[in-house]
Amino acid sequence: MTATILAVFLAVLPVPVGLMTDLVEHTDSDSGTRALIRSTHPSLSWRLDGNVPGSAQNAYRILLSSDPSLLKEGCADIWDSGLVRSGRSTGIVCAGTALEPDRDYWWTVNVRTAKGWSGYSRPKRFHTAGLLDGSPAFYPLVKTKESPVQVITLPDRGVFIDFGRSAFGQLHLTAEGGYPTELTIHFGEAADGSSVRRNPGGSIRYCSLKLRVEPGIDTEVIFPHDRRNTDPGANESDVTPILMPEETGEVYPFRYVEIEGLEEGHLRLGEVSRYAVHYPFDDKASHFVCSDETLNEVWDLCKYTIKATSFCGYYVDGDRERIPYEADAYINQLCHYGVDREFSMARRTVDHLMANPTWPTEWMLESVLLCWNDYLYTGDKGMISKWYELIKRRTMLALKQSNGHISTRVRPLDEEFLAGIGFRGRRMRDIVDWPQSGAAGLEKESAGEADGFVLTDYNAAVNALWCHVLKVTADIAAALGQSSDEAFFRKEASDAARAFNDNFYDASAGTYRDGIDTDHHSLHASMYALAFGLVPEDRVRSVVDFMKSRGMACSVYGAQFLLDAMYEAGEAGYATSLMNSHALRSWYNMIRSGSTMTLEAWDPAFKPNLDWNHAWGAAPANIIPRKLMGLEPVEPGFARMKICPRPGLVSSAEAVIPTVKGPVGISFKMEGGFCVDVDIPSGTEAEVWLPSVRGGFKKITVGPGRHHLK
Repeated sequence: MTATILAVFLAVLPVPVGLMTDLVEHTDSDSGTRALIRSTHPSLSWRLDGNVPGSAQNAYRILLSSDPSLLKEGCADIWDSGLVRSGRSTGIVCAGTALEPDRDYWWTVNVRTAKGWSGYSRPKRFHTAGLLDGSPAFYPLVKTKESPVQVITLPDRGVFIDFGRSAFGQLHLTAEGGYPTELTIHFGEAADGSSVRRNPGGSIRYCSLKLRVEPGIDTEVIFPHDRRNTDPGANESDVTPILMPEETGEVYPFRYVEIEGLEEGHLRLGEVSRYAVHYPFDDKASHFVCSDETLNEVWDLCKYTIKATSFCGYYVDGDRERIPYEADAYINQLCHYGVDREFSMARRTVDHLMANPTWPTEWMLESVLLCWNDYLYTGDKGMISKWYELIKRRTMLALKQSNGHISTRVRPLDEEFLAGIGFRGRRMRDIVDWPQSGAAGLEKESAGEADGFVLTDYNAAVNALWCHVLKVTADIAAALGQSSDEAFFRKEASDAARAFNDNFYDASAGTYRDGIDTDHHSLHASMYALAFGLVPEDRVRSVVDFMKSRGMACSVYGAQFLLDAMYEAGEAGYATSLMNSHALRSWYNMIRSGSTMTLEAWDPAFKPNLDWNHAWGAAPANIIPRKLMGLEPVEPGFARMKICPRPGLVSSAEAVIPTVKGPVGISFKMEGGFCVDVDIPSGTEAEVWLPSVRGGFKKITVGPGRHHLK
């Protein structure tokens, strides 16, 4: 009887699952899809199974061994953490013997809650790489075999094939009957009827290749290298493009295929397949559907973009240069967190960018935000610890002038400064938005996305971001126990914010100037100030009114900060209207254009050389989870989370959002009031913020489990 009662008691306790080593979960496969661990002292993380109320972890014990049989005996030859009284379950660094290269290791963890010990998790195996250089672990790329959604036989012209969506892939085909023949094959992202568009314009991709086929033999099309995305030193940052792994081979972005020449060899087309190349991706990790059909389509477009543009294992700027840029990576990182419980690709990209910065001032500042996001969303201090000294230099404090602002223009940037921040390019300068040129104008149909921003010696957009980066650096110092640095950066952040409002705010206009020496007021000067929390409460209304008068006068990159700013200012309805808009500057326009990934710009009218595969245009993939559904970490690693749905124009919605602690379910609807249902995983608690009848929000704290709130 006692044993039966004990078994039932243990059954309701949350069990550690989802064990990750250096924040990768799939380490125990014997196939080529496993991630290799590259640290001598990796970090270990787990989550608790289910959403059992009262399941807060208060202690743990980890066993790490070179022999799985030792774990069964309750001992370990590499590391036994002993009983550690802590609620942490992410980023626990192995403190035992240094690991050796090219070896298998096993680990397990037992956690204690108020209900008792969980029992040890199922042991997890990982294998170390041949070189343990401390770099982030990552997965090999995968190839997903896809069949066409439509095949059309063309009289006297061959075959037209549609795969339904574009992907970075490779084509395999077989021909039957006839005799060996050279075919002409056209690939493209755009089509006109049943023909691949030969001159799509801009950087929309099209190519034509010759392929010799023999009947009955599977043949792969080999794409040649493109100099613009494979040549070293072809860009002004002097960084090398990310090359495709040899074992994967070259890829090309295409949706449509047109084959000519079958009739010459009297051939029939047999099987034809596209092998889409991408980073491992769990399509079921996230879910979103709401009452607004346009918003549903926008979500699907943006989510798919994050998967499809992962083709080389780093966040890159689409297919044109294949270079990681900090601005692209910042949006891509947040989007990836919103659609999949995956952290390794982001970490690999951040690590790369810290060593290979690009030329814009703001984007180098954003590298600090990339490191902070890694810690905030995972709870693992490895990235901020590794790069801490460089993070401090990337705050650009060396550029601070006597007026309290930074500038890249008032004095030459000396070699010592550039070397200190790791920059080796030709010239560093401010960017504001991209393309930078162009006149101001509401819904203008001309190139340039900076709303006519006037560049002066002291740039409001740069300095708004700088203020935020100083504050974040203070938070990083606090997380690492660097108290003197924390105090220093807190004071610098406070001083910078005060100087910003003293010198950039134009009281007569009720908004912010582009610079100290100009009276021009662009959307961007106010947008960045509001997004980064620099606008005093008594100025928010006038600043918001001005921004709304400008509309979407920014690029797809700037839209990230415009939406962030509007949600934080309580303008959820306006933010929703931007995301579900059918105007030329909208995500729906991307869908209308025929693309199945987000574009580099809203339309060729604003950037004639745009491409059709740029993840920096996918901001709704993070804005919808973070702002509309309202899920954000309050404490690193989601040890505590905030859920503050801001429906705006959406009457009902439901979502599943992945976190390091497990999936979070959120749904809301207007039904005799505002009703919210949340499903909180074990090992965390949530602050749920509900609209109050007296205005503002009411905070309710809930633990693991399902909760219905009204």
